[in-house]
Amino acid sequence: MNKLDIYLDMTVSYGIKLAISILIILAGKLLATRIKNISRKAMVKAKVDEMVSKFFGDLIYYALFIISIVVALNTLGLKTTSIAAVIGAATLAIGLSLQNNLSNLGSGVMILMTKPFKVGDTVEIGGILGTVDKVSIFSTKIKTPDNKVVYVPNSKVTGSEIINYSAEDIRRLDIVVGIDYGDDIKLAKDILVKLATSDERVLKEPEYFVGVFNLGESGVDIAFRVWTKTSDYFKLKCDLLEKIKEEFDKNKISIPYPQMDISVKKVENVK
Repeated sequence: MNKLDIYLDMTVSYGIKLAISILIILAGKLLATRIKNISRKAMVKAKVDEMVSKFFGDLIYYALFIISIVVALNTLGLKTTSIAAVIGAATLAIGLSLQNNLSNLGSGVMILMTKPFKVGDTVEIGGILGTVDKVSIFSTKIKTPDNKVVYVPNSKVTGSEIINYSAEDIRRLDIVVGIDYGDDIKLAKDILVKLATSDERVLKEPEYFVGVFNLGESGVDIAFRVWTKTSDYFKLKCDLLEKIKEEFDKNKISIPYPQMDISVKKVENVK
């Protein structure tokens, strides 16, 4: 057999192995996706938290996909022992280059353990306000009120102050209303009490509070505090502010605002 035939046989043999390896990777990816979806459905059926099921679903996917790549490399003739040696030698370099990702992975596990929020909660993380859509192995997906999508690295999530607006079923709504010093304080308080008792969204327990909060530079500040369901908070606040303005106008109660008096002095030209 001449050299050309030898090279041709080697090329055909390697080509077949390469084709098989590619098929293994594609099949592995398909299998990993299917198993990920099955595991997620199983965890959802077992009433596992949605955030946890998505996180471990992704973890299963990547683990199986990496295994398929190792099998494919082995099919090409790279023995698993050789692969292990290469991985061991490159561990330090990979660890340094993926330091942030490894930190995000660890932070993702910490989020699942401590559960500062769940999917669907409205949160504020590092100044970003929105609804938690998904917690993956490296980042947390948040949808803002104006429908933007923000991916926050998990390490930033665990390293930032987290405000969870959905953690409790009820919240206290605080409004400070200012009136002029010459206005009737009792009348203003009676109006606020009427608004609190006439709106079904205001809870009877804990009880509402209306009282003078501060004597400011331009008026008297009255604290108006009511409790409501978290789901009603934003709409109730908007409605109460509108009703306060309407009722105060009807009863000739003024809401002070910053003013500046400017006096102009005419200076005659002296010849």
